[in-house]
Amino acid sequence: MPHSPGHGHGHPDDVVIGPLDLPAHVDEALAVQAVAFGLGADEVAVRRQIVLRHMSYPGARALGATTGGRLVGFVYGMPNDRSHWWSTVVEPYLRSGGHDHWLDDSFVITELHVHPGHQNRGIGRALITDITDGAAEPRSILSAIDIESPARALYRSLGYTDLARHVLFPSAPMPYAVMGAPLPLRRR
Repeated sequence: MPHSPGHGHGHPDDVVIGPLDLPAHVDEALAVQAVAFGLGADEVAVRRQIVLRHMSYPGARALGATTGGRLVGFVYGMPNDRSHWWSTVVEPYLRSGGHDHWLDDSFVITELHVHPGHQNRGIGRALITDITDGAAEPRSILSAIDIESPARALYRSLGYTDLARHVLFPSAPMPYAVMGAPLPLRRR
């Protein structure tokens, strides 16, 4: 159900959250991610193929945040599958802490990005709560850069807790944390 965080309906900078045909809007979404995450053209080209592959998986869904017809944020995810690359990387870290059962019956948030010019307005919170509200799974997992960031603070406020820290992904320059939360996510 599309809704608008922050401003009232009809306001010129009103942001509307709703379903996103991510394969059809992959370049717009990756432009947001590139600015939000500091990606170069080569990384964007690689991620484009990954996003298109992910969106072919059963149960993969995406939501977008638009204002004035422009995409300013997006989220996508899917029911977790232990055979997917991300799961194979994080599984040993989760297992060592006794948390590998989180890989089953979980909706994984694959990407969540909001354009820096639109951050701190509740858009990320609305995107992640809306997409997980539609999940059949009883819990959600995600990975985030393992630093005290606004993203990690947002996830904690929604009920996500650290399941594993200092997780190293091949080619990622910084360690990540894997976080999990029961669904539905905590509201303010």
